[in-house]
Amino acid sequence: MNQQTIIDIGAESAMVSIKIAAPALLAIMITGFVVSLFQAATQINEQTMSFIPKILAMSLVMFLAAPWILQTLLFFTTTLFKSLPDLTR
Repeated sequence: MNQQTIIDIGAESAMVSIKIAAPALLAIMITGFVVSLFQAATQINEQTMSFIPKILAMSLVMFLAAPWILQTLLFFTTTLFKSLPDLTR
């Protein structure tokens, strides 16, 4: 195992982490934007008003994206485990 292999594994794991986190982060960002537009339009400046919609949006997206997330994680893990014999040489 050389340094380039370790760097490649680290880069691939970072990309998988970004792919997995992206749906929830996008849902939170879009929900926060919509809530802030609503707050600006109605001049309601309640700080805690944005938490519940963000939590609900994230939960819904994570529930809907769970099969894809699981498939992505399983593919990455099985690929990594299958390549372990080649990596130890």
